[in-house]
Amino acid sequence: MVLSLNGFIKDIKLGVLMPAFPIDFSDRKLLGRSGELVSAIGLGTWGIRDYRNAERALIHAIEVGLNLIDTAEMYGSGRAEELVGRVAKLVGGDVFITTKLLPQHFTSRDSAIKAARMSLRRLGLESVDLILIHWPNPSVPISTQVKALEAIAAEGLCRYIGVSNFNLSELIEALSSTSKYDIVVDQVKYNVYHRVIERDLLPYAIREGIAIQAYTPLESGSVANDAKLASIGSKYGKTAVQVALNFLICRPYVVAIPKTEKVERVDEFRGALGWRLSESDVDYIEREFK
Repeated sequence: MVLSLNGFIKDIKLGVLMPAFPIDFSDRKLLGRSGELVSAIGLGTWGIRDYRNAERALIHAIEVGLNLIDTAEMYGSGRAEELVGRVAKLVGGDVFITTKLLPQHFTSRDSAIKAARMSLRRLGLESVDLILIHWPNPSVPISTQVKALEAIAAEGLCRYIGVSNFNLSELIEALSSTSKYDIVVDQVKYNVYHRVIERDLLPYAIREGIAIQAYTPLESGSVANDAKLASIGSKYGKTAVQVALNFLICRPYVVAIPKTEKVERVDEFRGALGWRLSESDVDYIEREFK
Protein backbone atom coordinates (compact mmCIF):
# COMPACT_ATOMS: atom_id res chain seq x y z
CA MET A 1 0.00 0.00 0.00
CA VAL A 2 1.40 3.41 -0.99
CA LEU A 3 0.09 6.58 0.65
CA SER A 4 -0.68 9.56 -1.55
CA LEU A 5 -2.54 12.81 -1.03
CA ASN A 6 -3.66 13.14 -4.63
CA GLY A 7 -7.02 11.66 -3.77
CA PHE A 8 -6.28 7.96 -3.57
CA ILE A 9 -4.20 5.25 -1.93
CA LYS A 10 -3.05 2.43 -4.15
CA ASP A 11 -3.04 -1.02 -2.54
CA ILE A 12 -0.28 -2.76 -4.47
CA LYS A 13 -1.31 -6.27 -3.40
CA LEU A 14 -4.95 -5.79 -4.38
CA GLY A 15 -4.20 -3.55 -7.33
CA VAL A 16 -7.00 -1.14 -6.47
CA LEU A 17 -7.31 2.53 -5.62
CA MET A 18 -8.90 3.54 -2.35
CA PRO A 19 -9.76 7.00 -0.95
CA ALA A 20 -6.71 8.72 0.54
CA PHE A 21 -6.36 10.62 3.78
CA PRO A 22 -6.91 14.37 3.51
CA ILE A 23 -4.29 16.95 4.36
CA ASP A 24 -4.27 17.58 8.10
CA PHE A 25 -4.41 21.32 8.80
CA SER A 26 -4.08 21.05 12.58
CA ASP A 27 -0.92 22.25 14.29
CA ARG A 28 -1.87 20.31 17.41
CA LYS A 29 -1.82 16.57 16.84
CA LEU A 30 -3.68 13.88 18.71
CA LEU A 31 -1.50 11.52 20.71
CA GLY A 32 -3.11 8.34 19.46
CA ARG A 33 -6.62 7.92 20.81
CA SER A 34 -5.72 9.45 24.18
CA GLY A 35 -7.38 12.78 23.50
CA GLU A 36 -4.10 14.49 24.38
CA LEU A 37 -2.90 17.16 21.96
CA VAL A 38 0.76 18.01 21.36
CA SER A 39 2.45 20.42 18.99
CA ALA A 40 2.84 19.13 15.44
CA ILE A 41 6.55 19.96 15.72
CA GLY A 42 8.61 19.19 18.80
CA LEU A 43 12.32 19.06 19.54
CA GLY A 44 14.65 16.10 19.79
CA THR A 45 17.82 15.85 21.90
CA TRP A 46 20.00 13.29 20.13
CA GLY A 47 23.65 14.17 19.50
CA ILE A 48 23.84 17.41 21.50
CA ARG A 49 27.25 19.07 21.38
CA ASP A 50 26.69 22.30 23.30
CA TYR A 51 24.34 21.74 26.23
CA ARG A 52 24.20 25.41 27.17
CA ASN A 53 22.98 26.41 23.71
CA ALA A 54 20.65 23.42 23.59
CA GLU A 55 19.06 24.53 26.86
CA ARG A 56 18.35 27.96 25.43
CA ALA A 57 16.90 26.43 22.27
CA LEU A 58 14.60 24.10 24.20
CA ILE A 59 13.34 26.87 26.45
CA HIS A 60 12.64 29.06 23.43
CA ALA A 61 10.84 26.21 21.68
CA ILE A 62 8.44 25.83 24.58
CA GLU A 63 7.94 29.59 24.75
CA VAL A 64 6.86 29.69 21.09
CA GLY A 65 4.52 26.71 21.43
CA LEU A 66 6.64 23.72 20.41
CA ASN A 67 5.77 21.97 23.64
CA LEU A 68 6.97 18.44 22.86
CA ILE A 69 10.51 17.42 23.88
CA ASP A 70 11.88 14.00 23.02
CA THR A 71 14.84 12.37 24.75
CA ALA A 72 16.19 8.94 25.71
CA GLU A 73 18.32 7.34 28.39
CA MET A 74 21.08 6.59 25.85
CA TYR A 75 21.34 10.18 24.57
CA GLY A 76 24.56 11.60 25.94
CA SER A 77 24.67 8.64 28.37
CA GLY A 78 21.82 10.21 30.33
CA ARG A 79 23.00 13.78 30.07
CA ALA A 80 20.21 14.69 27.63
CA GLU A 81 17.60 13.56 30.16
CA GLU A 82 19.26 15.74 32.79
CA LEU A 83 19.07 18.68 30.39
CA VAL A 84 15.39 18.11 29.67
CA GLY A 85 14.70 17.90 33.38
CA ARG A 86 16.39 21.25 33.97
CA VAL A 87 14.41 22.83 31.15
CA ALA A 88 11.14 21.44 32.51
CA LYS A 89 11.85 23.00 35.91
CA LEU A 90 12.79 26.34 34.37
CA VAL A 91 9.72 26.68 32.17
CA GLY A 92 7.13 24.83 34.27
CA GLY A 93 3.64 24.35 32.92
CA ASP A 94 3.00 23.25 29.38
CA VAL A 95 5.75 20.86 28.31
CA PHE A 96 5.20 17.29 27.13
CA ILE A 97 8.21 15.03 27.74
CA THR A 98 8.91 11.74 26.00
CA THR A 99 11.80 9.47 26.93
CA LYS A 100 12.89 6.12 25.56
CA LEU A 101 14.34 3.12 27.39
CA LEU A 102 16.78 0.62 25.93
CA PRO A 103 15.27 -2.70 24.82
CA GLN A 104 17.35 -4.83 27.20
CA HIS A 105 15.27 -3.47 30.10
CA PHE A 106 12.07 -5.03 28.80
CA THR A 107 12.85 -8.61 29.75
CA SER A 108 10.77 -8.35 32.90
CA ARG A 109 8.48 -6.08 34.85
CA ASP A 110 11.07 -5.33 37.54
CA SER A 111 13.85 -4.55 35.06
CA ALA A 112 11.63 -2.12 33.15
CA ILE A 113 10.44 -0.34 36.27
CA LYS A 114 14.00 -0.02 37.57
CA ALA A 115 15.13 1.55 34.27
CA ALA A 116 12.19 3.96 34.27
CA ARG A 117 12.97 5.08 37.82
CA MET A 118 16.58 5.74 36.82
CA SER A 119 15.43 7.88 33.89
CA LEU A 120 13.07 9.80 36.14
CA ARG A 121 15.90 10.38 38.60
CA ARG A 122 17.97 11.94 35.82
CA LEU A 123 14.98 14.01 34.71
CA GLY A 124 14.27 15.05 38.28
CA LEU A 125 10.62 14.12 37.85
CA GLU A 126 8.22 11.79 39.62
CA SER A 127 6.64 10.78 36.32
CA VAL A 128 6.97 11.54 32.63
CA ASP A 129 4.31 11.98 29.96
CA LEU A 130 5.36 9.20 27.60
CA ILE A 131 7.81 6.28 27.74
CA LEU A 132 8.77 4.29 24.65
CA ILE A 133 10.65 1.06 24.01
CA HIS A 134 13.55 2.49 22.00
CA TRP A 135 13.57 -0.41 19.54
CA PRO A 136 12.24 -3.97 19.73
CA ASN A 137 14.37 -6.53 21.54
CA PRO A 138 14.79 -9.45 19.10
CA SER A 139 15.61 -11.84 21.95
CA VAL A 140 12.38 -11.29 23.87
CA PRO A 141 8.77 -11.85 22.73
CA ILE A 142 7.08 -8.56 21.96
CA SER A 143 4.26 -9.53 24.29
CA THR A 144 6.78 -9.74 27.16
CA GLN A 145 8.21 -6.35 26.28
CA VAL A 146 4.77 -4.74 26.15
CA LYS A 147 3.73 -6.21 29.48
CA ALA A 148 6.90 -4.78 31.04
CA LEU A 149 6.12 -1.42 29.44
CA GLU A 150 2.59 -1.50 30.83
CA ALA A 151 4.03 -2.22 34.27
CA ILE A 152 5.83 1.14 34.13
CA ALA A 153 2.54 2.92 33.53
CA ALA A 154 0.80 0.88 36.22
CA GLU A 155 3.43 2.12 38.69
CA GLY A 156 2.45 5.69 37.82
CA LEU A 157 5.84 6.44 36.24
CA CYS A 158 4.35 7.64 32.95
CA ARG A 159 0.98 8.74 31.61
CA TYR A 160 1.20 7.03 28.23
CA ILE A 161 3.19 4.27 26.56
CA GLY A 162 4.49 3.72 23.05
CA VAL A 163 7.17 2.17 20.90
CA SER A 164 9.96 3.28 18.59
CA ASN A 165 11.43 1.68 15.47
CA PHE A 166 8.67 -0.93 15.32
CA ASN A 167 7.74 -1.99 11.78
CA LEU A 168 4.15 -2.79 10.86
CA SER A 169 4.12 -6.44 11.94
CA GLU A 170 5.89 -5.57 15.20
CA LEU A 171 3.46 -2.75 15.91
CA ILE A 172 0.45 -4.99 15.24
CA GLU A 173 1.86 -7.59 17.62
CA ALA A 174 2.52 -4.93 20.25
CA LEU A 175 -1.04 -3.63 19.98
CA SER A 176 -2.44 -7.12 20.39
CA SER A 177 -0.28 -7.62 23.53
CA THR A 178 -1.69 -4.72 25.57
CA SER A 179 -4.11 -5.40 28.38
CA LYS A 180 -4.81 -2.07 30.09
CA TYR A 181 -2.89 0.71 28.34
CA ASP A 182 -2.99 1.82 24.73
CA ILE A 183 0.13 2.20 22.62
CA VAL A 184 -0.29 5.77 21.42
CA VAL A 185 2.94 6.35 19.43
CA ASP A 186 5.36 4.64 17.10
CA GLN A 187 8.45 6.81 16.68
CA VAL A 188 10.26 6.08 13.40
CA LYS A 189 12.55 7.67 10.84
CA TYR A 190 10.53 9.65 8.29
CA ASN A 191 11.49 12.49 5.98
CA VAL A 192 11.13 13.51 2.33
CA TYR A 193 14.06 11.25 1.38
CA HIS A 194 13.12 8.32 3.61
CA ARG A 195 9.45 7.48 3.08
CA VAL A 196 9.38 3.71 3.44
CA ILE A 197 6.71 3.93 6.17
CA GLU A 198 4.24 5.22 3.59
CA ARG A 199 4.07 1.72 2.10
CA ASP A 200 2.25 0.17 5.02
CA LEU A 201 3.04 1.51 8.51
CA LEU A 202 1.76 5.04 8.03
CA PRO A 203 -1.61 4.13 6.44
CA TYR A 204 -2.15 1.58 9.20
CA ALA A 205 -1.24 4.04 11.96
CA ILE A 206 -3.55 6.69 10.54
CA ARG A 207 -6.40 4.21 10.21
CA GLU A 208 -5.92 2.90 13.75
CA GLY A 209 -5.35 6.33 15.31
CA ILE A 210 -1.73 5.84 16.35
CA ALA A 211 0.60 8.84 16.31
CA ILE A 212 3.75 8.68 14.22
CA GLN A 213 6.62 10.74 15.61
CA ALA A 214 9.06 11.37 12.77
CA TYR A 215 12.69 11.46 13.87
CA THR A 216 15.50 12.71 11.61
CA PRO A 217 12.86 14.72 9.71
CA LEU A 218 15.56 16.94 8.16
CA GLU A 219 17.92 14.06 7.26
CA SER A 220 20.67 15.54 9.45
CA GLY A 221 20.32 18.93 7.79
CA SER A 222 20.45 17.69 4.18
CA VAL A 223 17.08 19.22 3.29
CA ALA A 224 18.35 22.74 4.04
CA ASN A 225 20.34 22.78 0.80
CA ASP A 226 17.81 21.01 -1.39
CA ALA A 227 17.11 23.15 -4.46
CA LYS A 228 13.78 21.48 -5.23
CA LEU A 229 12.46 22.12 -1.72
CA ALA A 230 13.79 25.68 -1.79
CA SER A 231 11.98 26.28 -5.08
CA ILE A 232 8.70 25.11 -3.57
CA GLY A 233 9.31 27.23 -0.49
CA SER A 234 9.81 30.38 -2.55
CA LYS A 235 6.13 30.26 -3.50
CA TYR A 236 5.16 30.45 0.17
CA GLY A 237 7.96 32.63 1.48
CA LYS A 238 9.31 29.59 3.32
CA THR A 239 12.66 27.80 3.55
CA ALA A 240 13.46 24.30 2.33
CA VAL A 241 13.51 23.17 5.97
CA GLN A 242 10.02 24.53 6.54
CA VAL A 243 8.73 22.81 3.40
CA ALA A 244 10.24 19.48 4.51
CA LEU A 245 8.62 19.74 7.94
CA ASN A 246 5.29 20.89 6.55
CA PHE A 247 5.21 17.93 4.17
CA LEU A 248 5.38 15.59 7.17
CA ILE A 249 2.78 17.30 9.31
CA CYS A 250 0.39 17.35 6.35
CA ARG A 251 -0.18 13.71 7.25
CA PRO A 252 -2.80 12.96 9.90
CA TYR A 253 -1.30 11.84 13.22
CA VAL A 254 2.27 12.74 12.17
CA VAL A 255 4.49 14.85 14.45
CA ALA A 256 8.02 15.91 13.44
CA ILE A 257 10.79 16.08 16.05
CA PRO A 258 13.82 17.87 14.55
CA LYS A 259 16.86 18.66 16.70
CA THR A 260 18.74 21.92 17.02
CA GLU A 261 20.91 23.84 19.46
CA LYS A 262 20.16 27.21 17.83
CA VAL A 263 17.38 29.57 18.87
CA GLU A 264 17.10 30.95 15.35
CA ARG A 265 16.57 27.44 14.01
CA VAL A 266 13.74 26.96 16.49
CA ASP A 267 12.08 30.01 14.97
CA GLU A 268 12.52 28.43 11.55
CA PHE A 269 10.83 25.26 12.79
CA ARG A 270 8.00 27.36 14.22
CA GLY A 271 7.56 28.89 10.76
CA ALA A 272 6.59 25.46 9.41
CA LEU A 273 3.30 25.76 11.33
CA GLY A 274 0.21 27.77 10.50
CA TRP A 275 0.02 26.90 6.80
CA ARG A 276 0.02 23.87 4.52
CA LEU A 277 1.50 22.93 1.19
CA SER A 278 -0.99 22.67 -1.64
CA GLU A 279 -2.01 19.20 -2.77
CA SER A 280 -0.14 19.76 -6.04
CA ASP A 281 3.09 20.52 -4.16
CA VAL A 282 2.59 17.48 -1.94
CA ASP A 283 2.08 15.39 -5.08
CA TYR A 284 5.25 16.85 -6.59
CA ILE A 285 7.32 15.92 -3.52
CA GLU A 286 5.85 12.44 -3.57
CA ARG A 287 6.88 12.00 -7.22
CA GLU A 288 10.31 13.63 -7.06
CA PHE A 289 11.55 12.31 -3.71
CA LYS A 290 11.51 8.53 -3.80
